[in-house]
Amino acid sequence: MNISDLPKTVARGKKRLGQGHGSGKAKTGGRGTKGQKSRGTIGPGFEGGQLPLIKRMPLLRGKGRNASQKKIVVTLRSEELNVLPAGTVVTLASLIKHGLVKTAAAAVKLVFGKEVTKAYKVKIFHSKGAKDAVEKAGGTVELE
Repeated sequence: MNISDLPKTVARGKKRLGQGHGSGKAKTGGRGTKGQKSRGTIGPGFEGGQLPLIKRMPLLRGKGRNASQKKIVVTLRSEELNVLPAGTVVTLASLIKHGLVKTAAAAVKLVFGKEVTKAYKVKIFHSKGAKDAVEKAGGTVELE
């Protein structure tokens, strides 16, 4: 038997850094001693000390106008409808009732994922592919 006849071993796992001095990768964990790259990550809006863009923008006038104004739009794949009973009218309220969407959502958009197996009456925003999938299953699509 030669060493070349032995079965190939599975690739070795990733070296876990900072797991004690015996590991050979203790303390600094391969990052070196000092400097920005040896420390934690920098924030997503950090621009190297320059005043960040978000701070350079003017504030809106009035009380409470600078709070977050974005609305949460949830995308729902078409195959997720299959858990609903056949003939269900699919609206935001019905999706919240069946636990497919959280109450914080302002709107829901149905997008094509896989085939729909039951007929539904869809009354939410939808993509062309999702509309075709629902109609192919015998359902109807309309927007309020």
